[in-house]
Amino acid sequence: MGSINLLEVLAGAAAFFVTGMAWYGVLFAGPWKRALRREGRPFAGKLPLWLVFGLTFAFAVLIALTLAHQFAMVSTSPRAMMMIAVGFGLMLMTPAVGIRYLYLNVPGRVFWIDAGFFVTAMAAMGAVFVVMG
Repeated sequence: MGSINLLEVLAGAAAFFVTGMAWYGVLFAGPWKRALRREGRPFAGKLPLWLVFGLTFAFAVLIALTLAHQFAMVSTSPRAMMMIAVGFGLMLMTPAVGIRYLYLNVPGRVFWIDAGFFVTAMAAMGAVFVVMG
């Protein structure tokens, strides 16, 4: 088994986080907020925003560690690394979010925006591992 490069993990988590900033802050902010019926309202969570962002990055690090562990377990080509990364987003994260949203009765448009984010963010994370690996 290979080793896990912590710098790659942190860079992969950063790519995931930055993708989220672009996805929800620029590309789909309006449609996402409209679908959630939060248009025109600032972020009004119970947690302070710095904590939300900090925990988001921490979760992204856990995801990156999982991906790094997968890559360390087997010898992978860049193509295989991207297929695994995108596959995690498409075949693991998206169905998990979909199941959760079914029970929360979240609008389908929110699901598709969020599913697109997870697949794109995992592709960005995978690309970091490919470039740095």
